[in-house]
Amino acid sequence: MSAEPQTPSGQETPGGRAAPSGPESPEDLTVRDPVSAPDAEGRPRRVTRRFPLFTKDTARPEGGGRAAPGDAPAPARQWPVLAVLGLAGIGLLVTAFGQFRVGTLLIGVALLGGGAMRWLLPDVGMLAVRSRFTDIVTYGGLGLVIVMLALMAQPKPLLQIPFLQDTLHFTVTNE
Repeated sequence: MSAEPQTPSGQETPGGRAAPSGPESPEDLTVRDPVSAPDAEGRPRRVTRRFPLFTKDTARPEGGGRAAPGDAPAPARQWPVLAVLGLAGIGLLVTAFGQFRVGTLLIGVALLGGGAMRWLLPDVGMLAVRSRFTDIVTYGGLGLVIVMLALMAQPKPLLQIPFLQDTLHFTVTNE
C-alpha cells in the first residue's frame, strides 16, 4: 500500500490529496502543505513552480482596468487610448498635407500625453500594455525623440544642438 492518501474506494487521487467525501464543504478543508492551493472547486491541490505547457490566461497590466464605469459605452471606457490615437492620427493627416514639422510634433505630443496619462491616472484601459514603469518610459522616450527630431528637422531647424552638427561634419567630409 502506498503512502499517498486514498479515496474511500481505495484509489489514489492526483496530487497526493484525498478528495473530500460526504458533507465536507470547501470551508472545512485545511491546506497544510506550504506549496498547495485550492483549485476551482475548493479542494487542495499541489502547485508546481513549473510554467504550464499551454498558457490559459494572462495577467492584466497594472492600471489596465476601465477608465470609466462599466455601464458607460465602450469609447468612453477607453478614452485615454482613443485620445492618444486620435491626436497621432491628426498628426499623420497634417503631415500628409505637407506640414511635416507640425504633424510630427503632434505625434510626439500624443505619445508624451500617453506617458503622462499612464503616470497620473490609476486606470487607463487599453493604454496600459506593460508595467506602468515600462509604459511611461516607452511612451515618454519615443515621444521625446519624435519631438526632438521634429524640432531639428531641416530646413530652418527650431532647435540646434552644436555637437550634433560637428559630428555630422566630422563623419561626412569632402576630402
